Amino acid sequence: MNILHIDSAITGDASVSRKLTADIVAKLTAANPDATVTHRDLNAGVPAIDTDWFQAVRLAPANPTPAQQQVIDRANVYLKEVQEADVLVIGLPIYNFTLNAPLKSWLDQIARAGITFRYTEAGPEGLLKDKRAIIAYSAAGTPFGSDMDHASGYVSFMLGFLGITDVEFVAADRLAMDREAGLARAQEALDKLAA
Repeated sequence: MNILHIDSAITGDASVSRKLTADIVAKLTAANPDATVTHRDLNAGVPAIDTDWFQAVRLAPANPTPAQQQVIDRANVYLKEVQEADVLVIGLPIYNFTLNAPLKSWLDQIARAGITFRYTEAGPEGLLKDKRAIIAYSAAGTPFGSDMDHASGYVSFMLGFLGITDVEFVAADRLAMDREAGLARAQEALDKLAA
C-alpha cells in the first residue's frame, strides 16, 4: 500500500486537520506495516496554474525552455505522487467556508487532460481509478455538509472527476461552538474507518 499524506493547514501544531491526517495514516500503517508513506505539506507552497503553466504543461512544447522545464518537472512531481498512491489522506481545513488556496492549486496541478481525466462521447472519464481517499475535514464554525460548506462537496466532486470515487470523510466540525463534541465526532468516524 502506497499512502499519499497531504496537509495544507496554516496553523502548525494547533491544526486539527493535521492531527487527524496523522491519526488516519497511523491507523493505516498499523494495519499495513509494509505501507509506504509520502508526505506533502502544501502549506510550503503550491504554484497556482497560470499562463506559464498552460504553455509549459498543457501545450507541452517539444523543446521546452529551461523555465518551462522547471514548471513541467514540478507539475509532474505532484502528478506522480498521486498516480503511485493507493490511498490519499487529505487534510481539508476550512477557511472562509471553503478549501484553502494551496489545496485548490494542488488539485489544479493534478487535473491533467488526457492523463488524469479525458473527455469521451459519453462525457468525462476519470483516469485515476482504483484509489481510495480519506479526507480529514476540520472547521471552527462551518458544519460539515451544510449549505455553508463549500469545500467537502467540491473536493469529493473533483476527486470523482479524476476517477477517485471511494471517498470518505473524517469530520471535526463546529469546533468553535463545542470543541469536545466536534473532536468526538471525528474520533467516532476515525474508529469506523476500515484500515
